[in-house]
Amino acid sequence: MGELPEQTPYLEWENSVYGNGVEEDRICQDCHMPHGGQLTPRSPFAQHHFVGGNTFMLKILQGRMEELALTSSSDHFAATIGRTMNQLQSNTAEVTILEATIQEDSVKILVNIENTAGHKFPTGFPSRRAWVHLVLKDSTGQILFESGKPLPDGSLMGDDADVDFLTCEPHYDVISRPDQVQIYQSVMQNSDGEVAYTLLRGASYVKDNRLLLEGFDKSKVMEHVAVYGAAVNDENFTGGSDLVQYVIDLEGASGPFTVTGELLYQSISSSFMQDLSADSTKLVDRFIGFYNDADRSPVVIAMVEKTVE
Repeated sequence: MGELPEQTPYLEWENSVYGNGVEEDRICQDCHMPHGGQLTPRSPFAQHHFVGGNTFMLKILQGRMEELALTSSSDHFAATIGRTMNQLQSNTAEVTILEATIQEDSVKILVNIENTAGHKFPTGFPSRRAWVHLVLKDSTGQILFESGKPLPDGSLMGDDADVDFLTCEPHYDVISRPDQVQIYQSVMQNSDGEVAYTLLRGASYVKDNRLLLEGFDKSKVMEHVAVYGAAVNDENFTGGSDLVQYVIDLEGASGPFTVTGELLYQSISSSFMQDLSADSTKLVDRFIGFYNDADRSPVVIAMVEKTVE
């Protein structure tokens, strides 16, 4: 018998600047239960929306209210979806291009992804993933390089796990090929060291490079919230941010060039759904039908664009 930490947002928060008892403190309610504003003043007071980050499921439920005999209204779902999108795009992460320089026949691009949430991102259930989508175009708008392209079926171009769900895409410090993608996720493995998706089969983590919080020291935290995989030794993967270097061949291309970087997010990865599909039960089959009919486009958490000359 063993144990596996499935969801650890509190422990993640506790190991950051937000939970160390000084002026930077920020508690869960600050983000998830925003202050009310249209009632007689009372202190303390919070609206109990408890907004998370799963617009995908909210939209599925909103589109099947009658079928699922839901008692909420479509307007209520729309309001919650709006609050969730605001949370994801305003209080979660920021993307910055720190440097984009041409060196002979290549360009070096330094992309910094900063976690502004009070826990790892993504946090919670391990079906979730976030990744960097980077596109470089020439002076005519032609795409010269693209890493992390999302596909309509919910898969991600370049993710090894979306081709074979028993593998996982590694963590990167430097990316130079389109089939290399920086994906922030936690990936379980069973006691035989094989990638696992079912919680009862998870014995440990083969990869956990989710974006860390400010003040989070990966060399000192308990194993329940530790970093796993290549990110352990990545000096650019630190508390609060990750710095990824892209080195792209420019031979024969004409500038000026335009580079666009996005942080994209899915609450259910394609590889997770592939594994779930192997268990054919009435409930699983029904949910897979919901999934296949849904818009599987990822959420754009943050975006940046820069011209390189």
